[in-house]
Amino acid sequence: MSAWRKITLRDAGVSLIDCEHRTPPAAVEGFPYIAIPQLKEGRIDLSDVRRISRRHLDEWTRRAKPQVNDVILSRRCNPGETAWVPPGLECALGQNLVLLRSAGSQVFPPFLRWLVRSPAWWEQVARFINVGAVFDSLKCADIPNFELPLPPVPQQRAIASILGALDDKIELNRRMNETLEGIAQVLFKSWFVDAIENGLPEGWRESTIGEEVCVMGGSTPSTSRAEFWEGGAHHWATPKDLAPLTSPVLLSTERRITDAGIQQISSGLLPVGTVLLSSRAPIGYLSIAEVPVAVNQGFIAMVCNKDLPNHFVRLWTSHNMELIRSNANGTTFMEISKSNFRPLPVAVPPKPLLDGFSDQMQPLHQRIVSNVKESQQLATIRDTLLPKLLSGELRVPIKNGSQAPGDSIG
Repeated sequence: MSAWRKITLRDAGVSLIDCEHRTPPAAVEGFPYIAIPQLKEGRIDLSDVRRISRRHLDEWTRRAKPQVNDVILSRRCNPGETAWVPPGLECALGQNLVLLRSAGSQVFPPFLRWLVRSPAWWEQVARFINVGAVFDSLKCADIPNFELPLPPVPQQRAIASILGALDDKIELNRRMNETLEGIAQVLFKSWFVDAIENGLPEGWRESTIGEEVCVMGGSTPSTSRAEFWEGGAHHWATPKDLAPLTSPVLLSTERRITDAGIQQISSGLLPVGTVLLSSRAPIGYLSIAEVPVAVNQGFIAMVCNKDLPNHFVRLWTSHNMELIRSNANGTTFMEISKSNFRPLPVAVPPKPLLDGFSDQMQPLHQRIVSNVKESQQLATIRDTLLPKLLSGELRVPIKNGSQAPGDSIG
């Protein structure tokens, strides 16, 4: 497996710092209060983070003040999930989170984020997990006893450099797509929202979204019927497939479905360009399908036409999210039904204006798609290299020429 020596986190100089076991009041503006949902694929996602005041930040970081290259670890709900602390982030930790911090003597601090994403890490999580009736968990006393293969520090530096460069490019693409999406939102507002502030301009008409697009839903074929799923070639989406997206395009899904499974869904296989809106738990994930896709019951799917193009429909949906949510109902969770969605009013611009908008949007959209595809490819490379580099199966050439025997990347 590896020539790396095994060592516990404690002996490697990695300390565990526990958080406050209480929750501060939320603030309208302020500093991020990191909870378990913010730990996503090794990074901190601040898109829906709770905010707290400076006073509460200071109080909640007396014990555990996150520093750059610290690792935030979830002990409950998703035990073992981690995210690294980037430079310049002032934040506090929620309950059931702890910090891992390297002293730097045996673990190069930027390497720690990769050490806790290795197969060996998950083997230790499985070894020490405490299975509970409601949640599985890890004990603070057990985590320092995790025993992991540890490369020499020069190898750690090289590994962190390679994997970090891939991750940085993925993050750059995410930020670029945020900027492109911001441009799209500004264009939509200036072309279509500001234009109707003082009434409907000449050539516009009042309608409902259900009259302008085909509003459809989906379903889940029986998961106990193998013929619906095994060997499936068609994409089948749940809102979870939209949740981690950093841009409004859907290129792939976690699960695939067979031809027989498609026959069980009344909406069938939806075409490329369909606008997808998660209709419950939660309402509001939004994307344009870049592949033919079937959907489960958690969607409003909008099949658009040339009279009301999908770029307009997606941005109209985003701009009217408060209206959509206000028309939702439910006892267990809030849901916007197709019957409540179809009557929502939409002001339809004249076709030349819509065509001009589509001409502006198409290059932005294609750049977003290109960035997402590149990020997916980079993530695949990163996730393929990570276990090989951390196990010692692949060795990174060291500049001074002192390299342990084994395969190299060059």
